[in-house]
Amino acid sequence: MKYVFAFLIISGMVGAAFAEKGTYVDTIQFIQYLEESTALEEVKKGNLDMYYARIPSELLSDRSSLDDLQIFYVTGGSFSLLVNPAQGDKFNPFSFQEARFALNYLVDRKLIVDDLMGGYGMPMVSNYGPFDPDYLLIVDELEKFHFRYNPEYADHLITKTLRENGAEKLGGKWTYEGAPIEITLFIRNDDAVRKSIGEIVSSELERLGFTVHKDFGDLNKAFVVVYGSDPAELKWNMYTEGYAGRSAFVRYDSLGLAQMYAPWFANMPGLNNPSYWNYENQHLDDVTQKIYSANFTTSQQRADLIREASTAGVTESVRIFLAAKVDPFVANKNVRGVINDFGGGIVNRFTAVNSQAGDDDLKIGVKQIYQGAWNPVRGLSDMYSKNVWDTLYDPGIFKNPYSGENFAVRQSWNVETAGPDGTLQVPADAITWDVKLQKWMSVGQNTRAVSKITYDLLWSNWHHGQRIDMNDVLYSVYFTQEWASASGQGDKTFDPEFSPQAAQSARTLVAIKPVDGDTIEVYVNYWHFDESDIADWGGVWVTMPWEISYAMEQAVIDGKVSFSRTDAQAKSLNWLSLIIPRDASLMQQYLTQFQSTKAVPPSLASQGNDWAYYDSRYGAAIDWIAEKNHAVISNGPFYLDSYSPEARTITVRSFVDETYPFEAGHWKKFEDVSLPKITHVNMPDVVAGGTSADIVVETADATDLYYFVSDAKGGLVDSGTLDVTGGRATIKLTEDATKSMSHGANDLKLYAVSESVLRPDIYAASFLVVDSDSDAGDVVVEQNASKTAKSEYGLVSLILGAVIIGVILYVRKLRKRTDH
Repeated sequence: MKYVFAFLIISGMVGAAFAEKGTYVDTIQFIQYLEESTALEEVKKGNLDMYYARIPSELLSDRSSLDDLQIFYVTGGSFSLLVNPAQGDKFNPFSFQEARFALNYLVDRKLIVDDLMGGYGMPMVSNYGPFDPDYLLIVDELEKFHFRYNPEYADHLITKTLRENGAEKLGGKWTYEGAPIEITLFIRNDDAVRKSIGEIVSSELERLGFTVHKDFGDLNKAFVVVYGSDPAELKWNMYTEGYAGRSAFVRYDSLGLAQMYAPWFANMPGLNNPSYWNYENQHLDDVTQKIYSANFTTSQQRADLIREASTAGVTESVRIFLAAKVDPFVANKNVRGVINDFGGGIVNRFTAVNSQAGDDDLKIGVKQIYQGAWNPVRGLSDMYSKNVWDTLYDPGIFKNPYSGENFAVRQSWNVETAGPDGTLQVPADAITWDVKLQKWMSVGQNTRAVSKITYDLLWSNWHHGQRIDMNDVLYSVYFTQEWASASGQGDKTFDPEFSPQAAQSARTLVAIKPVDGDTIEVYVNYWHFDESDIADWGGVWVTMPWEISYAMEQAVIDGKVSFSRTDAQAKSLNWLSLIIPRDASLMQQYLTQFQSTKAVPPSLASQGNDWAYYDSRYGAAIDWIAEKNHAVISNGPFYLDSYSPEARTITVRSFVDETYPFEAGHWKKFEDVSLPKITHVNMPDVVAGGTSADIVVETADATDLYYFVSDAKGGLVDSGTLDVTGGRATIKLTEDATKSMSHGANDLKLYAVSESVLRPDIYAASFLVVDSDSDAGDVVVEQNASKTAKSEYGLVSLILGAVIIGVILYVRKLRKRTDH
């Protein structure tokens, strides 16, 4: 279910009492610095405390100039190509799956990582990269693709496909019905790496015989050209995408595959805009919806679904992943308390709350101040607004930054479940929202659900001084149920981006039952082998007061604004943004109207509140907007004080209120982490086929070791998982295993992980398989000592704490293996 929208950011300090604030600093100022070199110098000088964007590797090459810095390596982001598969009036070669798939061999992922990213990354072919917990479930499937830079093979696949569909190559140029086949590549020029990726891909496409048009722009332009146009208009054929890391590290990801591959999630070409051409793939929809709603009965079934969706997404190649980023972020040496989350890096909700800089103010540089709308339903979708948002609200449940496990922040829980196969009795007086009757209805007798979660909610004041209460929860549950239902043509409570996602959650809700002022029971048809994920799914915690939600909803229903970019473009309306004075004023007008007409939301009409309660809520929100000139009200440790487009700054202040539950330093426990490490590998240089061999791996702070052996042809020949005992694990290559290996270099990949720290340490090496022991004398082995190898893989090793040791072997009579 995961109720309520994404919910907004700030906090206001109305009627603050004498209390210890929940942050070390009083004020954070987010300041736009578009140029990384300028930002780096400002951090060195102490004019900025940290910079919330990656620093290009070349700016950090002179180690002697880095004495005033702390460098944090952040994983989780990625570079990718979004490919337009639409059929339009013009011939689009990438409307054919085979041509899209061929692009995987046209891009040189190793060059992107080594040259463009300066070694700060690893090649990536699927939504899950080497740093994701679920990567180990699919790595053997990914190895089967054996993607390597091979433009000749890409040319072969594309030529075969285009000729079969009526295209001709004349004078080295591809044509269709006598006209050149043009490819428009939208290239982000506000990111040096993506700009270079675009230039390289353009050159490769031209070399194949396409006429290429390069369209340069930033995210705002991409919102219009790529995400804001009908794919069938073919204003773009390819886009150099980039994704930042998640705001939290997730142990069991339910959304990623849907977001990156499945049409229902409204992130594929067309974005579910009913007036556009839309990419369709029922198979990917079905599989990813099962993953999202935990429609499995064992962890193995989930793993199988993850593998199936990953393979299908890679094969379809509408979104082609290129590289997993390992981004350097910097802070001044005097800043203490930075927390480097495995998902979001230092750009997470804990860093801002826990950091100390020697005074009462923190100055954080950001690359952009405003790039997308701020609303909790389908705004806050760009990383720039989200980075601020994440520091300004309290979630009900959050993720451990190193293990991804759920823990309670504002809603503690108790789970009872009869799943995956049984059901529990639901109390007859539990309620559900009836969309047709527009009121809460008791479920009556004989209603059953798979799981029951009892939540104890930790209330405090909203930033405008009003107390959070069960009415906020009820409105949130109502909103999800109402907007998840599509009652037909003209349904005003439907959004093409939000509603399909909400429907996946809402269909599992059976009923809710408020027990007392801060306790509620939630009944769902949902099961997961990790009970904390059941609690996370059914969570009802809210991050915005109901009166602001009510005003937003009425403004959208009345056709004044839209929740999503897609709906706004389809209806030629503004994309609702509560940080903008224009939209804040619109919210104020609705709130004033509600107050003057004594309007009560239907979802709260039966709750027995007197008019004074509603009047107080409306009045506080109206006063907040008048004072702050924005309509962002939330419940976190900071509140949004001001947004200045002219100065390109956003200022947030500590929310000092006697009801706020967490003191400064509450999250200090996340400052330090012990990463698993592979400390030594004892392996033979040469193995005779048909004989057994042992590979002894020594580790520190690791509990499990995953290993994968691939032969010279790229096929997976052996794999397994071993328990680490006493810091050691032994891989036993059997006679049958070595007999099946190709003669020549065979690749070994090791991943050491910990149950409490899900960041693998990665080791890569090779060993030679020969016919017999007697052949070993004919082999010349060239190998690097550990120190040399670590410097070659350089930055990835330092970043991950990974000891990546390469042993590269050659045979005199064999040609050296390449990545082509």
